[in-house]
Amino acid sequence: MAHYLTAAFYKFVDLPDYTALKAPLLAACHQHQVKGTILLAEEGINGTIAGPRDGVLAVLSKLREDPRLADIQHKEAIATTPPFYRMKVRLKREIVTLGVPGVDPKLMVGTYVKAEDWNHLIDDPELVLIDVRNDYEVAIGSFQGAVNPHTASFRDFPAWVRENPQLASKPKVAMFCTGGIRCEKSTAFLRAEGFPEVYHLEGGILKYLETVPKIESRWQGDCFVFDERVSVGHGLQHGQHEFCRACRHPLAAADKASVHYVAGISCAHCISTRTPAQKAAAAERQRQVELAEKRRTAHIGSPMPRKAKKV
Repeated sequence: MAHYLTAAFYKFVDLPDYTALKAPLLAACHQHQVKGTILLAEEGINGTIAGPRDGVLAVLSKLREDPRLADIQHKEAIATTPPFYRMKVRLKREIVTLGVPGVDPKLMVGTYVKAEDWNHLIDDPELVLIDVRNDYEVAIGSFQGAVNPHTASFRDFPAWVRENPQLASKPKVAMFCTGGIRCEKSTAFLRAEGFPEVYHLEGGILKYLETVPKIESRWQGDCFVFDERVSVGHGLQHGQHEFCRACRHPLAAADKASVHYVAGISCAHCISTRTPAQKAAAAERQRQVELAEKRRTAHIGSPMPRKAKKV
């Protein structure tokens, strides 16, 4: 059985020449049969890639040849099916879009808290715990007692903070996200807004699930990830979810039992928004997928909707 190494990484660092980095980085990924998504911006780099172990490590080595990225950290996971079908290197204004000018994690962030110390921190009754991920991510798992901002995108988070003065009712705020990158910006934003004592989970939920034994864990449910694994649980084992191929919403077994779920065509989250033309196109794509499965050949097809983008 083939195994694929998945590596997630990011770094906030000044990259004024970021546009020139795209072509050689994309070429290195193609050369080593690595797929995934890498975002480049003047403020840094953010990516998740997967492929043969040697190939992924070669791409990471290529990145670290740049002195500005020499110390970039990455997280690893193993998959038995391809986590990505394509390789994309994109140029962006921000590597994670908050949309607030002047927020710079290189200058000011919250206090990092290691995974093994997280439980002690969130037991503090003087602390507000906030899940800074999007609503569809929170829906499949979170830390017990965490506040859900019910945001559709990370860009909505600043408005939510400013519209909730009760956040200042306790002296401490702690935040967490999938891999840590959104917390870099959210804690920098809260510090800029005048919150004096702000913490965040170093390495994000993924590091916590990798590090903390399940018997000691405060995590409930699965953690959404932005690739074909869909979700992971403790020990970064594959979770119980799969994508709706029409809208890319994560689906549990109960979602698939809905009368609105039709494999490859619709689910309860998108049934009311899909046009007849979209449903027809999805039905044809699903037919091609099923034919490919019967022939035991791979079918990639057209790109799926980009609902679950990494923001």
